[in-house]
Amino acid sequence: MNTHLILMEPVRLALQGIVDRMQSRMMRAAYSSIAREGGDCAAAVFLPDGRLLAQARSLPLLLGSLIPAVAGVLQRFPAAQMADGDAFLMNDPWSGGTHLPDLIVVRPIVHDGAVIGLAAAILHHQDVGGMAAGSIPPNATDIHQEGLRIPPVRWRSAGVVDPNIETLLTANSRTPGNLLGDLNAQWSAVSLGAHETAALQARTGSNFHAVCDALLAQSERMTRDALLAVPDGSWHWQDQLDGDGIDTTPVQIAVRLHKQGDTLTIDFTGSSPQTRGPVNASPSSMMSAILFFMRSLAPQAPNNAGCLAPATWVLPEGSVVNPRLPAAVNARTATLKLACNAMLSAWSLGAAREPLASNAGVATVLSLGGTAADGQRWLMTEIIASGAGASAHGDGTSGISTDVGNARNTPVEVIEAEAPLRVKTYAIREGSGGVGRFEGGHGVRRVYELLEGHGSVSYRGERHVSRARGSQGGGDGSPSAARIERADGHVDVLPARARVEWSAGDRLVIETAGGGAWGAAAER
Repeated sequence: MNTHLILMEPVRLALQGIVDRMQSRMMRAAYSSIAREGGDCAAAVFLPDGRLLAQARSLPLLLGSLIPAVAGVLQRFPAAQMADGDAFLMNDPWSGGTHLPDLIVVRPIVHDGAVIGLAAAILHHQDVGGMAAGSIPPNATDIHQEGLRIPPVRWRSAGVVDPNIETLLTANSRTPGNLLGDLNAQWSAVSLGAHETAALQARTGSNFHAVCDALLAQSERMTRDALLAVPDGSWHWQDQLDGDGIDTTPVQIAVRLHKQGDTLTIDFTGSSPQTRGPVNASPSSMMSAILFFMRSLAPQAPNNAGCLAPATWVLPEGSVVNPRLPAAVNARTATLKLACNAMLSAWSLGAAREPLASNAGVATVLSLGGTAADGQRWLMTEIIASGAGASAHGDGTSGISTDVGNARNTPVEVIEAEAPLRVKTYAIREGSGGVGRFEGGHGVRRVYELLEGHGSVSYRGERHVSRARGSQGGGDGSPSAARIERADGHVDVLPARARVEWSAGDRLVIETAGGGAWGAAAER
């Protein structure tokens, strides 16, 4: 047997350990609670030609986007021109980024003077400028309103930060200390990845590249085998967003899966044209949903880009899943989640005898900021989960991130320590899951009270109008809801995307959607 075949499993486990340690180090070192507690960050290792070799078991919403981000860096800075200690920085959605708060750091992995790979880390930063604190304005109509747009640039040389870039970054952020701290956490993560992968190359010797190629081929083969196990066919699913943040006209997300032999075409033709509001998702963002779906076909396969080889995808230019510059994109999370939900639902029509009920498909993103009574400014971002759809095997799970979401809830103690807020309620929203033989998972209810000063709320929700569909006679999940209960008794009901002001004594109530049920309620 060839030596590289014997080494495949040890190297696979070693690579997985490296990227998971990168993820852990980044979260431990992060300044912002959204990364430190919520885990809104991701890490991966690539080959020098840009092929994904291993990714952390973290946030699919960000993991897949590292593939086009690394490609964007390589297009401007070829691996052959990189040196040990270099680091490259970017966030531009038209160069491989997602939305502007997600800064991406890439460091070359060097062994014996040659670049043998790339270590990459992405992290959702608290603020990179723009028209609203948190850089996720739900009413943006142009990318330039959302913050500082950074094409791939050389951020460090021989480990030393370019002071001009640092000055530019801090001048455009409302939280410069957090930004620099979180960037340093990313640098620490990619440095660990670079050092440990170089050490793995040294231990493996000349077999390293052959083993890497074999792991990619194994992932491809296992994914093709999973496709072969399903009858050929074509399956369609359509869902919709509750407007784009500017108006309430539904935004269609349509997908058709065409499976033939060991290949799959993922076609989003029929999705709405790009929108004025910020729900547009760049192709680099859509890669996260596509990679997650392809990985789900053969979850035991090596955690690399080999699973993408059997797939082709169609993202119509000028659509909500492939917008033209200068489209606003900061609220692309809802689009990705419904796109992923649509792929899973369409696939279940052909691959499952009993199709699954839909997940709620909601990851509510809050960016809260303001000025305390002593004049100090504060800012925090949080992600709130919803409910999973039921199946023939049981109820859906309540209060959980599904599909491309994998963020953790921010503990109440952290919220109250970092901001002048009191969390009055944190509970499962009983009764929000669809009713059926197996119930849909319930959403979450959060109530925040502003204790002092005044501030702003950037709210990005979904499913205020549409509902997660039940299956096999099961009921749909309940929609989301949000409102501000003013101290004077007045109530302001919020749409799916809103930006509002609030003052001490006001309460913000968030109720996320439930998942669809499976089977008729009479059979429960």
